[in-house]
Amino acid sequence: MSKRTLSLLLLLIGTALLAGATGYWLAAKSAQPGQPSPTNLPAQQEERQVLYWYDPMYPQQKFDKPGKSPFMDMDLVPRYADEGGDSAAITIDPGVTQNLGMRVAPVTRESIGQVLNAVGTLTFDERNVAVVQTRSGGFVERVYDRAPEDVIKKGAPLADVLIPEWSAAQEEYLALRDLKDSQLLAAARQRLRLAGMPADLIKDLERSGKVQSVWTATSPIAGVIQTLDVREGMTLSSSSTLARINGIDTVWLEVAVPEAQIAHLQAGQRVEARLPAYPDEVVSGTIKAILSEANRDSRTVRVRVELPNPQQRLRPGMTAEVTLSHEQHSALTIPTEAVIRTGKRTLVMLAEEAGRYRPVEIRTGREVEDKTEVLQGLEEGQHVVASGQFLLDSEASLRGLTAQTLEQTPTVLKHALHEAEGTVVELDGDMIGISHGPFKTLGMPGMTMSFALADPALASDLQLGDRVRFGVRETDEGLLVERIEKLGDKP
Repeated sequence: MSKRTLSLLLLLIGTALLAGATGYWLAAKSAQPGQPSPTNLPAQQEERQVLYWYDPMYPQQKFDKPGKSPFMDMDLVPRYADEGGDSAAITIDPGVTQNLGMRVAPVTRESIGQVLNAVGTLTFDERNVAVVQTRSGGFVERVYDRAPEDVIKKGAPLADVLIPEWSAAQEEYLALRDLKDSQLLAAARQRLRLAGMPADLIKDLERSGKVQSVWTATSPIAGVIQTLDVREGMTLSSSSTLARINGIDTVWLEVAVPEAQIAHLQAGQRVEARLPAYPDEVVSGTIKAILSEANRDSRTVRVRVELPNPQQRLRPGMTAEVTLSHEQHSALTIPTEAVIRTGKRTLVMLAEEAGRYRPVEIRTGREVEDKTEVLQGLEEGQHVVASGQFLLDSEASLRGLTAQTLEQTPTVLKHALHEAEGTVVELDGDMIGISHGPFKTLGMPGMTMSFALADPALASDLQLGDRVRFGVRETDEGLLVERIEKLGDKP
């Protein structure tokens, strides 16, 4: 036997002896007292308290005993009492939260006031209108150099009108004035007024003592000529309209405001406007009225703003960028990014001590920049997850954790309807499929989905392809259609 072969044989024998010694040491260690053997592990697990069994694919459904899932052909999984303590919260290791980049933010109380930017159009102030008419029949002798859309001053002449009826009444008045009979003179003056003579023309007659049968029609206000329906040589009857003048000392700015925002607006509120014609200037005005009808297509309400126009530079038809500021008020706020909207409810992940997180339902108000107002569900000083909350929400759903329902809200909120327009794509008993536009009051984009009908009779007159406007209410089972109307029935 060679020397090399002998060395290889000795190496193999040494390896075998070492393996046997190692196995003997492991067996002896496993037999030490106080160390459970593999056969003892099931008994130890059986001593753990089981809260319930669940299907990981449907964690919200809980069962009192083990078995097969009624949803899928798989065994139910136990949920033990020591897997997190509080069954309404989850615990995450601090190192894991740091690796996930999870960030929390405090619930703070601060003064907020929403600023709404919109676009408006200037129009005439329809309360500042003058109509020039004849009070007696006559003939147009002269028309001054005027035309519609001319800007004129107060007292600017429009036309000279010969009125024969006034001549006889003036001669009678002058004859009675010479008799110095006060009663007869007063009756003659009254006849002049009834004939339609203006007061200033009667004064000229009394001062000069001469008959004035030609009346010069003038503008009673400064403004823009809207209509000028008079030509030289025309025969005019009593109450004929010569011109219509619209004053421009003030103008109206009509602004289209989303219907969800008008609750915070009121008459008398200050408004700022910037016009492209004068980019370096800010024009301040006040809300004169919030008009009564909403636009069915854009779901906006017109807000009428009155702007001063002393220099008459603001002309109807111009556009303006409008800033509407809501009044400041104290409110609880959280970062908008912390809000989780499920379609049914609005949630946040509440951060507690020792790495514990709990889903909490909240009711939100206005959104101001990157903050959201919290009306119910949180308290000042608490902390919510602002980044990574969707991972926690998914984990909570897998564990079957649900947020506690808020207390009953006032009736007006509970029964509020959210409206949208769309096209009917499916009709199936008490369900209706609609391809709809956005629900602006829900912050929900347009999509195609099925809705439950509060009453199947609501869809009795509908057919596939009908354009409809419908109102839904949020329920625990989803959005419920409580009102629906066919748009084609409208004129």
